[in-house]
Amino acid sequence: MAKVRTLRTPSERAWTIALWAVSCLVFFFLLAPILAIMPLSFSSGQFLTYPIPGFSLRWYAEFFTSDKWLHGLWNSVVIGVSATVLATALGTIASLGLVRANFRGKGLLMGVLISPMIVPLVITAVGFYFFFAPLGITATYPGLIIAHTALAAPFVVVTVTATLQGFDMNLARASASLGAGPSTTFFKVILPLIAPGVASGALFAFATSFDEVVIVLFVAGPEQRTLPREMFSGIRENISPTITAVATILILFSVALLVALELLRRRNARMRGTA
Repeated sequence: MAKVRTLRTPSERAWTIALWAVSCLVFFFLLAPILAIMPLSFSSGQFLTYPIPGFSLRWYAEFFTSDKWLHGLWNSVVIGVSATVLATALGTIASLGLVRANFRGKGLLMGVLISPMIVPLVITAVGFYFFFAPLGITATYPGLIIAHTALAAPFVVVTVTATLQGFDMNLARASASLGAGPSTTFFKVILPLIAPGVASGALFAFATSFDEVVIVLFVAGPEQRTLPREMFSGIRENISPTITAVATILILFSVALLVALELLRRRNARMRGTA
């Protein structure tokens, strides 16, 4: 069946063009400060100035050869991966419980679980500090991982819960009726179908932990200085073009995460369409 092509009036075409133009201007306005950082990372000068005096990769070389920056990168990766694993496991379990069970106060519980996304980070960081201090886990890796897990888990809960809304629970019941246990049903039936949502939640969790600096300022010690913490200190104490190199790397990393999320979203949409 041939598609019917609708004819638009000149006023509709003009409105569409104006809408696209305004959207592009807003998009450029939001991205301009970010894009302005990238050329500075290739500057050969000692100061952040335009026009740049020359092209150089010295600041990238300094980043990859500096013990301070590499230590911060290592801490960010270790803490981010650990928090992501814990947040993904806990968030997925919480989402399954919220979707499959009906009880009074379910909405209230959901609000409590996602509250770290709403409460200002400064309040959350102060709360973690006063809670961890008597336990003696401030300035430790476990304390920082627990704090980042609590901060990242709501993103997993929201993403996996949204994915489970389109999941047919009759598949789990059929698996149970055939003799499969709860763990077998989860790993063989449920998890493969909701894997794109779980992976998306894990990416959000890792990005949240990797980019976090407020909680690190309150909870971390000298040995737990992450990459954003080093950038924050560098901006306050001594502005070096190395910070622009680190920022450029993080921008490219964020773009890669967004591309991965989009691919996962499309895969999830295809799986739902197939289902």
